[in-house]
Amino acid sequence: MPAPMATTPLEQLARARQSLGRLSRAQRELIVAGVALGVGLFVMPFLIWAAGHRVLGPYTHGDDPKAGPWALFADYVVGLAHGSAVFWAVALGPLAIFTLIRAFLALLRWVPALRRY
Repeated sequence: MPAPMATTPLEQLARARQSLGRLSRAQRELIVAGVALGVGLFVMPFLIWAAGHRVLGPYTHGDDPKAGPWALFADYVVGLAHGSAVFWAVALGPLAIFTLIRAFLALLRWVPALRRY
């Protein structure tokens, strides 16, 4: 078995793009939606913790004044399980923003008068 060739990140990105190009549109849309939802569910709580920790100070969780990002993530999961609209807005936010950007770009392509600007 030959040794794997070293590839640059740009080559890996080009290979991934070719792989996605072979999929049907529905499969690509599901992958994009899944990634956006995954970011909303698993990345956003830690970004919120990092920004809050930097600007507002440490996250306090009950009697623990130095609770870390995992305490915030646990509270986030509990909020999702209880159906809190605020927590679900955070979870669905990246997907909603991505969808709005794509709708705006589709509108720009659809309206011919806006293309010349």
